[in-house]
Amino acid sequence: MKSPAITIVGAGLVGALLASLLAQRGFSVTVFERRADPRKAGFLGGRSINLALAERGWHGLRLAGLQERMQPIAVMMRGRMIHDLDGQTNLQRYGRDDSEVIWSVNRGSLNITLLDAAEAAGARVHFDQSLDAVDWNTSTLHLRADDGSRREHRADRILGCDGAGSALRAAMANVTDLGERFAPLGHGYKELEIPALADIPTENLSASLRLAQARGERFAMEPNALHIWPRGNYMCIALPNAEGSFTVTLFLANEGSPSLASVASATEVQAFFERDFADVVPLIPDLRKDYLGNPTGLLGTLYLDRWHINGQALLLGDASHAIVPFHGQGMNSGFEDAVELAELLEASPNDSAAVFAEFERRRKPNADAIAEMALDNYIEMRDRVDDADYLLMRELDRKLAERHPVRWMPRYAMVTFTRIPYSVALQRGKIQAGLLRKLVAGKSSIAGIDLAGADAEVVAQLDVLPAPM
Repeated sequence: MKSPAITIVGAGLVGALLASLLAQRGFSVTVFERRADPRKAGFLGGRSINLALAERGWHGLRLAGLQERMQPIAVMMRGRMIHDLDGQTNLQRYGRDDSEVIWSVNRGSLNITLLDAAEAAGARVHFDQSLDAVDWNTSTLHLRADDGSRREHRADRILGCDGAGSALRAAMANVTDLGERFAPLGHGYKELEIPALADIPTENLSASLRLAQARGERFAMEPNALHIWPRGNYMCIALPNAEGSFTVTLFLANEGSPSLASVASATEVQAFFERDFADVVPLIPDLRKDYLGNPTGLLGTLYLDRWHINGQALLLGDASHAIVPFHGQGMNSGFEDAVELAELLEASPNDSAAVFAEFERRRKPNADAIAEMALDNYIEMRDRVDDADYLLMRELDRKLAERHPVRWMPRYAMVTFTRIPYSVALQRGKIQAGLLRKLVAGKSSIAGIDLAGADAEVVAQLDVLPAPM
């Protein structure tokens, strides 16, 4: 029996990967995207946090046959490079060695790679097509181009991959209660850029960087790290790009002092950065222009009680569970969605109602779990990465993982280096964090901790749970 045709709304990261996976499985796939083709019009920047590609994302790319194509545009990050107020730095590794790293990827480059792959697999992608409405009685999409022209498209099944502001979700909400809730973080972000070293004025550079520039080196900072300037209630981060630049993102409260509201003029921008991020100021030649000219990004978490309408339509990725970016898992989670849905549809190609219900049953607990962990990670990154108790807990976390390789795995490792369900990582992570807090209380070093007693606690608490691997 011929597989029904599938229509995808949204040709961003998740939509393009899903189109590839489904087309490879023999489905007839049509994709509609509201933006122009980025391969012709260029990719819109200024509001796109760089992406951290982890194992869950790599798995989806491998299934699509894209691992080799990704290597030239991905930069390895071994850990967090912490910048203190005095400009001193220290590297906090993510994993045990270079087998446990994450990769910085430019969103535009990745999206273009995925679009090429989707079309090569046989998917038909139509750009400049905004979804205006859906006639649910006939399952017809009403689409509009920028020039005002309109078209209709009859769809057997509609998959919504059109992001946090999903037009398909709005159309679904017109006919059924999705239980939609949006929890704003109260913080926003501004994107800036450290250019490749060759493009930074020589007079801005230290003597060592001038020599590096003369040698033709590309990066103005350590390239194989995610740089963090933690400042309590706010922070800057910088992720490397393959050509030598860094995408810099300032996360700041919307109101208060300092805040996006209080840092609003060129003079205020300059003074704020010179006070709190002095070592990065010479590396951003267009600091004031970029800060004032680039849009302010919104941060928050989207929750839905329901992701589908029977067998007609289903939401996935940010359209159903947008999260804050502080665990680097938004794209990775969306790619997991795409893989899971493609496998379910392949197994039951003619029962979309059952597939959509099963997809939601499997994925929603994991989406809720990573949403919670992403919020936790913001507090950790901005408040705790330079805190003595946190560093001791982190050292003990690694020590217990060495002593109990079957029972214990740091939560970050479960989330980032494996495909253990997010819900399992959250459950185990809470138990492990409670043990770590208890064991380091009142201690100043590993030497003061009773490791034999810690071993007994680990066995007692974690043996009741399935092993993490």
